[in-house]
Amino acid sequence: MLGGLLLCAITLMSIASITGRALSGVGLGPVPGDFELVEIGTGVAVFLFLPWTYLRGGHATVDLLYHHLPAPLQKTILLVSDGLMLALWLVLTWKLWDGMLEKREYLETTFILQMPVWWAYAVCFVGAVIGCLAYLSQTAIRLGLARYPEGWSVESARVH
Repeated sequence: MLGGLLLCAITLMSIASITGRALSGVGLGPVPGDFELVEIGTGVAVFLFLPWTYLRGGHATVDLLYHHLPAPLQKTILLVSDGLMLALWLVLTWKLWDGMLEKREYLETTFILQMPVWWAYAVCFVGAVIGCLAYLSQTAIRLGLARYPEGWSVESARVH
């Protein structure tokens, strides 16, 4: 939800900036730092979208052979892929944390807006932590250590 609202805001800001640039002859101009805001906003939106997309089964899959495999092998493939993705998200989260601390320590800012870069890292870090929790919870569910929340529609989650 937040990622969608953020992308809508980025779109509106881009329209305003392009319109302002086109009408510069009448005293308007582009939104200052528009490309910086698009860069940061898009990165943040991705980190907000990915965990929810995963939990709802929205990632692209290649099912050419998968449905012809025996059920135990299908379950093993899902567990291995979830475990690998959890490891990837943990490393990603760790490196975002390191990057955020470094950007904060060196007071790095964006060129035009002079906005601290670590702010974007901090928001992305929150999304990455949510991503880790999403993969951890799904792995626990697949191992039988947890259950879907009451009212969670497994069918709409497109679980294999």
